[in-house]
Amino acid sequence: MALIKVVVFAFVVTVSESLLSSVWGTGINKTVPLVMWHGMGDSCCNPLSLGAFKKMLEEIIPGIYVLSLQIGSNIMEETKNSFFMNVNNQVKDACDIISKDPKLQGGYNSMGFSQGGQFLRAVAQRCPSPPMLNLISFGGQHQGVFGLPHCPGESSKICDWIRMALNVGAYTKLIQEHLVQAEYWHDPLNEELYRNNSLFLADINQEVMVNESYKKNMLSLKKFVMVKFLQDSMVDPKDTEWFGFYKPGQSKETFTLQESPLYTEDRLGLKQMDKAGQLVFLSADGDHLQFSKEWFVENILPYLT
Repeated sequence: MALIKVVVFAFVVTVSESLLSSVWGTGINKTVPLVMWHGMGDSCCNPLSLGAFKKMLEEIIPGIYVLSLQIGSNIMEETKNSFFMNVNNQVKDACDIISKDPKLQGGYNSMGFSQGGQFLRAVAQRCPSPPMLNLISFGGQHQGVFGLPHCPGESSKICDWIRMALNVGAYTKLIQEHLVQAEYWHDPLNEELYRNNSLFLADINQEVMVNESYKKNMLSLKKFVMVKFLQDSMVDPKDTEWFGFYKPGQSKETFTLQESPLYTEDRLGLKQMDKAGQLVFLSADGDHLQFSKEWFVENILPYLT
């Protein structure tokens, strides 16, 4: 969470009109609504993170409507939910919020930070109305994680408890239903255990069965933008941010999305999207969620208008 603070304040102070005009040209007559979903240990409206980020976007894109998803009745509850609320229930709540928002009915772009990236992908796959246009994932863990090196919670005791729970029994029913990070925990040393017991990630990645509606809904996206942070010290492996992961049976060598069965068998439509130019792979030379104002304006703003 602290990493986002640095980025947001840099934007608020230094984004210039000349940078924006180089992307948009002169005058913006129409804006597309934006839905954002925060990462682990954060909340929708924290004034030091996504709250400031939302304000920045509203200032540099005049007239844009930004919905920063709040899954909980207040910031404290929502922050707790980012650790302990069943992800499938969170996605359902997000779909309900989006479907009832009159400003989103014509379609919207989405921007997910860290675990919010794969959560918004689940929204795209499960809830096609109103339509998601572009999905932008900042450091999302689309093939899951096999490590939790820098848990960003306010309390180190919470992070220590999460690590212990994952080590002891990530795929037990109790942990799967009540620990968010277990629901996208992907053990390459025991792929069968993962496929048979993951309540969230294995489902949205079509690991057990192919849900044709998931594939159809992904194909309806205009662009699926994945941002990988080249110096990421929080996500293990960082290749998951581009849909890569560890090769089965070990935790050192990785494969790319294009080398994965998910792609070669095209269970989710990603191969078709890739061939059609709908997949965009971007990289930022920083740690988790760290990027400069120039990089953001040049690489991300074109997908928001």
